Amino acid sequence: MSLRQFEYALAVAEEGSVTAAAERLHVAQPSMSQQIRGLERELGVDLFARTPTGLVPTVVGRAFLREAEAAVSAARRARATARAGADELVGELTVAVQMGFGTRQLPGALSALRRRFPRVEVTVFEEPSSAELERLCRRGVVDLALMAACERTPADAHHLGDEEFVVVLGAGHPQLAADRVELRELEGESWVRFDRDSALDGVLLEVLRDNELAPATAARVSQTATAVRWAVHGLGVTLVPASAVPHRDEHLVRPVLPTVSQPVIAVVRSSAGPAETALLEFLRQETWPEPTPSSPAS
Repeated sequence: MSLRQFEYALAVAEEGSVTAAAERLHVAQPSMSQQIRGLERELGVDLFARTPTGLVPTVVGRAFLREAEAAVSAARRARATARAGADELVGELTVAVQMGFGTRQLPGALSALRRRFPRVEVTVFEEPSSAELERLCRRGVVDLALMAACERTPADAHHLGDEEFVVVLGAGHPQLAADRVELRELEGESWVRFDRDSALDGVLLEVLRDNELAPATAARVSQTATAVRWAVHGLGVTLVPASAVPHRDEHLVRPVLPTVSQPVIAVVRSSAGPAETALLEFLRQETWPEPTPSSPAS
């Protein structure tokens, strides 16, 4: 087995076909097919099943691909470290962000990182589940994770600041007259909620339960930007981290009483390299809200 075969298998899983994967990696399609077949023969299993919509990983294939992803990530980091000079770093950095957190701070930190290491390629993806983020960190799949603190927060996590949650209201909503909205005043409202396994939906459910409110659901969405947009247009109200609200919609946002906030942390992989270390420092330099002394953590 080789890392190239691992990379080919990962590309096929992402694209759903050998042809598309070969085009993406600029490899001849017959060569990639041969490599995948050779990998399957060596392993003695079928990694992919053919379906009407394309190639889909088998159960064994999904297990293999998880380990292959970790191996490829480790190899990329090793190459980047070996090629790093005194003032230059070449390689890839994978950053995972818990949906809705650090929306305003991360772009500035990444811009600073780009100026510092212009040849480092950064991949950023959002993950709605804090449990999945913790699992990715534990397995070393990501280089840096930006997330809310939770019960499984690693002991070596770096606290950056506190993210306050706000309620987004439609234009003309009567609660816009208040500086802060008492949550009990939202009784009877319909809510734009998030996917059931999302940490943000967990926060909303806990907040509503603590304030003896029932979560009437207007709609469920998978992205904070969608939730804000739909709430602004009057489909229902929603509760999101303040930094997830675009500046153009801030006039339709109000903090809530009791205050809802969560600590924001960065988790860096063990044996962090210069890129991860630099990005953490740039994140620290961004403006993070101070915790509200009277606010209980949700």
